[in-house]
Amino acid sequence: MTQMSKRSAVEPFHAMDVLAEATRRRDAGHPVISMAVGQPVHPAPKAALEAARCALEHGRLGYTDALGTLSLKTAIARHYHSRHGITLDPQRIAVTTGSSAGFNLAFLALFDPGDCVAIARPGYPAYRNILQALGLTVVEVEAGRETGFTLTPESLARAAERIGKPLKGVLLASPANPTGTVTGRARLKALADYCRAERITFISDEIYHGLTFVGEEATALEVTDDVVVINSFSKYYCMTGWRIGWMVLPEVQVRSFERLAQSLYISPPELSQIAAEAALDAHEELDGYKAAYAANRELLMKRLPQIGLAIASPMDGAFYAYVDVSRFANDSMAFARRMLAEINVAATPGFDFDPVEGHRTMRFSYAGSAAEMSEAMDRVASWLA
Repeated sequence: MTQMSKRSAVEPFHAMDVLAEATRRRDAGHPVISMAVGQPVHPAPKAALEAARCALEHGRLGYTDALGTLSLKTAIARHYHSRHGITLDPQRIAVTTGSSAGFNLAFLALFDPGDCVAIARPGYPAYRNILQALGLTVVEVEAGRETGFTLTPESLARAAERIGKPLKGVLLASPANPTGTVTGRARLKALADYCRAERITFISDEIYHGLTFVGEEATALEVTDDVVVINSFSKYYCMTGWRIGWMVLPEVQVRSFERLAQSLYISPPELSQIAAEAALDAHEELDGYKAAYAANRELLMKRLPQIGLAIASPMDGAFYAYVDVSRFANDSMAFARRMLAEINVAATPGFDFDPVEGHRTMRFSYAGSAAEMSEAMDRVASWLA
């Protein structure tokens, strides 16, 4: 009998389970509206599609360097200069097969089994699951109203004191999933300074950059070079299915990441790299998509509280509303299943993001069309009336 490893016994990624059930229902003919995952309704930018089309017609696609083509890395470096005023050596950039590969590489390259890595609670569940699967100790740090829904030096110090061990890593997302928190430059600097003083590795998840509606969107690279930045073409650039992302690494770490990437991934898909490079120049089109998300955001900020679903955290960035459902249920998993089964609206139970308080919260993605968002709110309002 084949036995499974202990590391495989991680929690499901419930958002993906909800998406799978929503897809099954849609395939069976039900009028499902999915607000379960951060899947932009818009296609990849026209320039990206045209670049990919030309590559398919005229190009020979194959392996590239393990950390991506120099052309794409140079284009990403130009992006940082134009958007943030930062001059980067393109060789510090590692192109990855989606940001998920970036997290895998970072956790493998930077930590050893048993090391303690702090993440925010609520936070993206794949952090917790991947860290646990790799034998690392996950330290979930409450990021609520008293800390501005982000990590702070004080909350990290309290966490280290509570577990009785030093932290080896800190992972912060801004804008954050699911809370929408945008951590500004001053708070990023305070966190970076604390990590440097305590000899803690700092990882900055910036995959929702470009989708800030309120506050100051800063990259951690504006305040320190001693950071691993992870970004993606999935969200702002609407390229989820292309599986392409990137990292910015301290120069001394590049070769270690490269050795791991060579064996784990060989290289990112060349077709996706070609399309991604073209997407970097499509800001006018993409900002139009962002304006549509902004309108959806306004709709949900108005309708959800009217329905009785109080907004539980800022909606300053990304494209999620994190809400309190405790007026109607104390089991967000059951609430999500009922909502999908009875009114064909899919959303993600808060337990995915917060194993302590998530039983009373839900996350609604507003990355869909305006018509879908309006219809979904009407269905939920009638259902809960």
